[in-house]
Amino acid sequence: MEIIPRETRKITYSTEIRNLIKRLSLSEYQKAVLIGTILGDGSLEPNWSHTNYKLTVAQNIVQKDYVDWKYNIFKDWVLTEPKFNKINNSFRFRTISHREITGFRNEFYVNGKKVIPENISNYLNNPLVLAVWFMDDGNRVKYKNYLVGYHINSQSFTYEENIILARILNLNFNIKCKIQRNHGYFRLYIGARDRDKFKNIVSEFIIPSMKYKLG
Repeated sequence: MEIIPRETRKITYSTEIRNLIKRLSLSEYQKAVLIGTILGDGSLEPNWSHTNYKLTVAQNIVQKDYVDWKYNIFKDWVLTEPKFNKINNSFRFRTISHREITGFRNEFYVNGKKVIPENISNYLNNPLVLAVWFMDDGNRVKYKNYLVGYHINSQSFTYEENIILARILNLNFNIKCKIQRNHGYFRLYIGARDRDKFKNIVSEFIIPSMKYKLG
């Protein structure tokens, strides 16, 4: 049995990936889902050579349908189906690394930290982006079984970035948000005044297993 040196295997594998990369380009629908995922729970991670980045999607096992939905959107970009991780009870998948994903990494990360880019208004202007962000990071707010509003759990962003996000949601969707303090961090709150407007904007894009978030 011939033993193939590790470096040779890497080169062969890279050649196959390179040919795949040349054929791929993000559709507008994929870009919208990608941006919503970046704003939410997704992460952009480097390849082995740190020359390009890939999207990693991971959710708790109860959100497997949601992972499968994203997987089907990016299926051409993924080499293996979503896998179960026993350590944190989650399903996850990764895309291949690609220059287009790297472009988004350069905009949404500074020194390894996720940030809100200056041109966020150009990205957060699509109801699908907003819906994916909400499915990732949103929840309903109830009081005595009455729906009073929605949170978008944007605690990973600074107070100033939350102010920017609130301004853009008002500008692009005419949705007014409050900034709430939460355990030393900040998140967006959509109250009763704009609750129904928000629901009407995103509802057609919310997948069945995530409808509970809308109330």
